[in-house]
Parts: sequence; C-alpha cells; structure tokens
Amino acid sequence: MEVVLVGRSHAGTWALPKGTPQPGETVEQVAVREVQEETGLEARLIAYIGSISYSFVRDQVRYHKQVRHFLLEAVGGDISLHDYEYDMVEWFPLHEACRRLTYQNEVHILYQAEELLSRWMQYQRKERQQ
Repeated sequence: MEVVLVGRSHAGTWALPKGTPQPGETVEQVAVREVQEETGLEARLIAYIGSISYSFVRDQVRYHKQVRHFLLEAVGGDISLHDYEYDMVEWFPLHEACRRLTYQNEVHILYQAEELLSRWMQYQRKERQQ
C-alpha cells in the first residue's frame, strides 16, 4: 500500500491531505475535492476511516478543528498537477509515510486505513470468486 502525502519544505512538515468544506458540500465531496486540489490526483472514495480533533492558537484566537479521514483510491491525475497550498507531494510506502508524518494522530489514521484496506481487499477477492 502506498500513501500520498503533502508537505511544506519551509516548515519541514508532511501531512495527509485535508480541507475546509464549501457551502453545500458533504464531507465525502470535500475529501475527494481536496485530494484532487492538494495532490493533483483524481480519487474514488472507498470508506470512512475516522476523525481527528485538535485545537491551535493563531493571533491569540483558539481554533477547534475536526478532520474526517476517508480511504480513497487514486484513479487518475498526476501529482505534478497539485495546487499551491503545498510545495511537496509524494507517494510513500505505508510505513515510510508513517515515519514521515509530522503529527502522530495522522499516523494512527494510516494504521486504521491499513486495516480497513486489508478488509476491503479480502471482500473484493470474495466477490470475484462468486
């Protein structure tokens, strides 16, 4: 399993793609759109993985965020077509991606994704055998 990560070279950070909903979008639509914008990849949604909640302070204001993560399959596109938000977009084997991620809570999401993907692939194999 390979994972695409987005990074900022000046900050030395690597993360999973994520973003903010536009009016009227479902969380699933946000996930697919943000992956396309931030990575240049066209993706197909497979399943919900889980969510991360965190807070941070910027300009003396505390912000609370909840990010919902989905398992997606790349079905087209090219990482060279990513937007300006991140200056690095790269594919990594799962365990290398876990090592590169800046935030530990995203590492947990990747391990959940690995388990989910394993179950999904077993299901797909059973479906083909029937």
